[in-house]
Parts: sequence; structure tokens; C-alpha cells
Amino acid sequence: MQFADPLVSARLVRRYKRFLADVVLDTGEEVTAHCANPGSMLGLAAPGSRVWLSRSSDPKRKLKYSWEIVEADGGLVGINTAHPNGLVAEAILGGIIAELAGYPVLRREVKYGRNSRVDLLLECPEKPPAYVEVKNVHLMRTPGLAEFPDSVTSRGAKHLVELGDMVEAGHRAVMVFLVQRTDCTAMALAADIDPAYAAAFREAMARGVEAVAYACRIDPAGIHTERRIPITPP
Repeated sequence: MQFADPLVSARLVRRYKRFLADVVLDTGEEVTAHCANPGSMLGLAAPGSRVWLSRSSDPKRKLKYSWEIVEADGGLVGINTAHPNGLVAEAILGGIIAELAGYPVLRREVKYGRNSRVDLLLECPEKPPAYVEVKNVHLMRTPGLAEFPDSVTSRGAKHLVELGDMVEAGHRAVMVFLVQRTDCTAMALAADIDPAYAAAFREAMARGVEAVAYACRIDPAGIHTERRIPITPP
């Protein structure tokens, strides 16, 4: 994913009300940017952090800037949770995610389960469809180890149950953890943050749900799914 225009550099003043961030641009101007991330952003919202913003040309938008990237722990981290579904779809179509190759049809936001929508549905006439859920990962508390989730996610646990239901119905179900960090070589579940999610994950794996984690290459020009990293046992 290439950004349409060069990102704007700034310094973070504060993140508040989850979806707002005050920043100071390199020009000295202070503006409020949209923060497209409902999570806790643990370790990623320290005042003074260097951040990068995209700027919208839509005259109807109240907030012209959107927070995209932050520098943390010496690396770059993508914080916009609106991007992972598109990044994974792009990687599947580009042959980056080998585990999901061989499906000529990719559809997004397809209704399934208990009044839900699956992030991606892959279809091929010769094999069962693959239901794919995508989770954004950007928490790192131990150097090199990405963790999910960074806050309690009952919705995420619900998705794991629904993926298990798809397997039992004869389909394929895959959880893709997209690590929007440049400094991680493995991923684990943050069971201390959300033990219910960790339990739901173990149950889903026992029911036949698959899970893979991929890390990204990130710079102010774009974000790209790059390499698979191992998931340590929960």
C-alpha cells in the first residue's frame, strides 16, 4: 500500500478520546488529527513521539489529518487500523501470503456467522471457501515479540468462535495477524491482558482454525506485508 501523497511529519502532543490526537507539525502549527485506532495503543502514544500524518483533500472532512505512523522503540509502527484488511488482501493477491494462494476470487466484508461480516472470503471452484479474519497487531512489550490484543476484545473472541463454526461446516477458516511493526520477529497472545481471548484462540485452534502472522515493511511512503513470523504457543 502506497500512500497517495507524502506523509507529513509531526510531534505528538497527546492522544485523547481514543480517536483524537493533538500534534505539532514541523512548521510549528498545532492541529488535531484523526486517530483511526480504537485500542489502547499501549507504548505508542507517548507525548513527544515523532509521528507521520496523511492529509485529506476532502472539503467535507472536519479533521484534515489522519495519524498513520509513529516512531517507537527505534522502529516504525503503523497505527491506522483501517489499513490491515486492505494490506492483507493486497498481499494475498500479490502471492505474499503463501498459505492463502490459489483462490481466484477474493471478496471483502461478506456476511457470515451470527450477524457478522468476515473480513475476506476466498473462493475457488475446486476447494472449499476460506473465511479469513484479519487482526491488527502493534503491541510490543518484549523486544522483538509482537503481542495481541492490547486491550480486552470480546468481539475478537466472538470471531474465533464463528471461524470454528465455519470449519465444522466444512469450510476453511484462517486468522491472519498483521504486525504493523518493523522490529518484531515473533508474535504471541497477550493472555494477561485478555485471558478470555487467549482461551478462545486455543479452542479455535483445537476446532481446526488456522492462524498465521505476517510482519510489515513500513516507511513514510507506504506499508507493505513482507514476511511470515512464528506464533508462539498461547
